[in-house]
Amino acid sequence: MPSPQVLQPVLKMKVDELFLNWLSDPTTQSILKDYLDLIKSGQPVELSIGDAQDKRSLSDSHTHAPSSSLSPQTEEPVTTALSESIPKFYFPQGRPQANLNIDGLISKIEKIFSQFPNERATIEDMGQVAKACECPLYWKVPLFCSAGGDRTGFVSVHKFVAMWRKTLLTCHDDASKFVHLLAKPGCNYLEQDDFIPFLQDVVNSHPGLAFLKEAPDFHSRYITTVIQRVFYNVNRSWTGKITCSELRKSNFLQNVALLEQEEDVNQLTEFFSYEHFYVIYCKFWELDTDHDLYIDQKDLAGHNDQAISQKMIERIFSGTVTRDRRVYKEGRLSYADFVWFLISEEDKKTDTSIEYWFRCMDLDGDGVLSMYELEYFYEEQCQKLEAMAIEPLPFEDCLCQMLDLVKPEVEGKITLRDLKRCKLAHIFFDTFFNIEKYLDHEQKDPFSVIRVETDGQELSNWEKYAAEEYDILVAEEAANDQCNDV
Repeated sequence: MPSPQVLQPVLKMKVDELFLNWLSDPTTQSILKDYLDLIKSGQPVELSIGDAQDKRSLSDSHTHAPSSSLSPQTEEPVTTALSESIPKFYFPQGRPQANLNIDGLISKIEKIFSQFPNERATIEDMGQVAKACECPLYWKVPLFCSAGGDRTGFVSVHKFVAMWRKTLLTCHDDASKFVHLLAKPGCNYLEQDDFIPFLQDVVNSHPGLAFLKEAPDFHSRYITTVIQRVFYNVNRSWTGKITCSELRKSNFLQNVALLEQEEDVNQLTEFFSYEHFYVIYCKFWELDTDHDLYIDQKDLAGHNDQAISQKMIERIFSGTVTRDRRVYKEGRLSYADFVWFLISEEDKKTDTSIEYWFRCMDLDGDGVLSMYELEYFYEEQCQKLEAMAIEPLPFEDCLCQMLDLVKPEVEGKITLRDLKRCKLAHIFFDTFFNIEKYLDHEQKDPFSVIRVETDGQELSNWEKYAAEEYDILVAEEAANDQCNDV
C-alpha cells in the first residue's frame, strides 16, 4: 500500500485567491476604471493621498482580515514619560536604599580592623566587626566564614572589605544579606546544614547557654532542635530550602537580633528556648528505649499512652511528612522528624501543623479529604471508644458535626483552605486520630471553645504545653535528687 502523500500548502493559489477577491470588489473596479480612462486619454496618472488610503483600506479589509489574528502587529514604542511613570516594584534582593554611603561604612570597618594585629580579625574580634557593619551581634560567625575566616582562622581587612562591599552592592535588606552570608556558593536559599556554624556560635557564646559548656553532647541536640523549629516556622513552602522571601515574612531575624539583648534564651520561645528543647528531647528519650536517636512505629505509638491511632502512626512513617529517607525505607523516625511531630501534635492551630496533619489524612494526595478518608480514620476511634465502654457516635452523625464545624466551600469535600479558615482544625483532627483529646473536646462547652478562639490568647498551645511539661520534669528531677540524698 503506497504511503499517503503529505499535504503541502500552495502559496501561489492563496495569493491568487486574495487578488481575485480584491479585484472583484466594486470599489476597486471603480478606481481601476478611472485609471484606465486616464491612461486611454493620455493623461498622467497620479495617486492622491486619498487614493492611497483607499487602496490601503481595501488591502487591509480583504487581504488581511481573514488572518488578522496571525499577522504581526506593529507596536508603538513606549514613550519615556510613560515608562518613567511606572516605578519598579520587584526587588528580590530587597529595595535599594536611596542614600546608602557604602564608602562611609567601609571606612568604619577599616578603622575597627586597624586596632587588630596585622589588621587581621579572629573569631573573638568579629563581634566588633559585626557592629561596625551595622549587623546584629550574632551575625559574627556568618560574616567571618563568608570572608574565608573558617579556613584560615582569621580574616584580613582587604578580604573582609571586598566581601562586604560586594554584599552591600547586591543585597539591600537583612534577609538577602543573611542568606548571602550563610548559603553555599551559587545558592540563593538556605538548607539545614547552613545554620550549623551560626548556631554553634550561639551555643558557645550566649550567656544564657553558658551551662552547656559542661555538656558538649547536648550541643548537637540543641542545634538540631533549633534548626527544625526554624524550618517548621519559616519554610512555609515545605521545600527544605528557605528563600529570602520566606525569611522576610518570618520573624526569625528579629529573634536573632534579640539574642544580643536577651540573656535568658527561654524568653525567645519561638526558636531558641532551651526549656522547649529540653521538653522535646526528654519526650523523645522516653520513647527511644535503646537511645540510638531513632524510634520505630511501636515506640511512637507509646506517646501519651497510645492516644494517637495506629493508622495515623502508619501514615507518619509513610514518608508523607518526614524528610529522612530512612523513615520510609527502614521504618525509623529520626529525632529531627520527631521535633515536627511533637510540635504539630501539641498545637494543631498553626498553619504548619494543619498542613502536617492534612497531608497525613489525605491518603490519595488529591488535596481533598473525602468521606472515605474520614471514615477510614474514624473506624479506629470507634474501636477505641468501645474498648473503653463508651458508645461511639455513628459516623454519619460525626460527619454532620464535622461538616458543620468546617463549613467546606464545596459540599462533601474538605480542603486545606477550609480547615485553615474555620479556626477549629484542632478539634477536627483530634476527632479522627487522638482519642484522649477527642474526649477532652467532647466534655467542653462548644460555645466556650468558640469564645476562646475568637478572643485570642497570649500563649500558644505549644507554649502552654512546653511550660507545663518543663515544670513536671523539673519537679521529677528534684524528687529524684531528694531520694538519692536519702
